[in-house]
Amino acid sequence: MSGLPEYYASTLDLPFNRACLDSQFVLESPTFEPGGMGYGLLLRGNMLLVEKTPERTRLPYGEWAGHPSIYLGRWQGKPCRLIVFESGDPLPEGLEPLGLLDDKPLLPIELLSLGGMGRMILHWQARSSFCGYCGQPTDWMAGEWGRKCNSCGAHAFPAIHPCAIVLVRRPGQVLLTRKAEWAPNRYSLVAGFQEFGESLEETALREIAEETGIVANNVRYVGSQCWPFPSQVMVGFVADYVGGEIKVDTKELEDARWFSVNDLPALPPKRSIARYILDTAMEPS
Repeated sequence: MSGLPEYYASTLDLPFNRACLDSQFVLESPTFEPGGMGYGLLLRGNMLLVEKTPERTRLPYGEWAGHPSIYLGRWQGKPCRLIVFESGDPLPEGLEPLGLLDDKPLLPIELLSLGGMGRMILHWQARSSFCGYCGQPTDWMAGEWGRKCNSCGAHAFPAIHPCAIVLVRRPGQVLLTRKAEWAPNRYSLVAGFQEFGESLEETALREIAEETGIVANNVRYVGSQCWPFPSQVMVGFVADYVGGEIKVDTKELEDARWFSVNDLPALPPKRSIARYILDTAMEPS
């Protein structure tokens, strides 16, 4: 049974967006580390280690000697630290690993979103620990989420990559695509990364044409979702079919086709903006 809602009022409420945890979490600079005990955001790959009982699922509270940590801020008013457990490390007693990327996550939405933020931070830290200009080590910048080179003084800030995701519609039908590595019979929306000089609307139209050969127009913004696997923001749109026949870019996709809105294949999980767009923006036949 999933720990997530069956319905989201807006894209703001989707998992991995910070709005899901603002009432319980305050992000602070790593340099504000207060010391002492606190909550642990314990990650092992894409698994979050939690205390789980029939009544609730929560972060463990305590100290984890021998494991490097990054101070994140305050969870439920107490210090919260990001701590990595490698695949070979023994699990602390009483903790259970729950997946961040499960189709129906068992984690409540606030812990799923906090765990996703932790993955995003680890991805960025792994790519910013050494200066991109001179190759020397970097340290946290005082009071903010940035890194400063100890040698040349260059600054680095989190790199979050914008990606357009778009539903193309024509009367009674939607254009869906499939990658070979996805679950059997699962289809989703056209998506791709923004290129130099593009608006995100241009990105959406280019990706539609490149991946499927279809020409579209009238691109309308729906909403966005933080996607911390590894470090994207998915910006959602709806567009209208203009013309063209499907020509699949087989370097990117296994298949692309039109589906009747009354006869759809397996769709992305409800935790994704792709599913939100499909659930809210499909026109009836």
